[in-house]
Amino acid sequence: MKYTKGSLGRVFLLKFEDGDILIDNLSLFVKREGIKAAAMVFIGALRKGDLVTGPRKPVIPPQPNKVAFRDGWEVMGIGTVFVNSGGPQIHIHTAMGKKDKALTGCLRGKSKVFLVIEAVVFELKGVKAGKDIDPRTGLNLLNIP
Repeated sequence: MKYTKGSLGRVFLLKFEDGDILIDNLSLFVKREGIKAAAMVFIGALRKGDLVTGPRKPVIPPQPNKVAFRDGWEVMGIGTVFVNSGGPQIHIHTAMGKKDKALTGCLRGKSKVFLVIEAVVFELKGVKAGKDIDPRTGLNLLNIP
């Protein structure tokens, strides 16, 4: 285990509206505010998008099990943001439901908001951490020196 210590910086309340692309809008916000590291929580709904619901098999490097969802799902989630030379690196996990179905996974790509998503973003100051592609797994993983 590795760890780093920091403190809480600014706290932001965000409202994503119907049709917003969640990760794209979050990335723009992070750039606009000059955030280097953050954690977030959110609730709301997503109209459509993509999840990775674990690996196909537990091997390294993993092959993602991708699931597309459509037609509006209730969601809650948590995520992290770290900025590297490629820009904001956003990692969001969500649990979502529709009728009697549930999905849990890593939100990807152009997932689109349905009605609203309310998010609280907690800026992390002084942490020595980042995200980069891990050569062993091929994944964009947290790096704590």
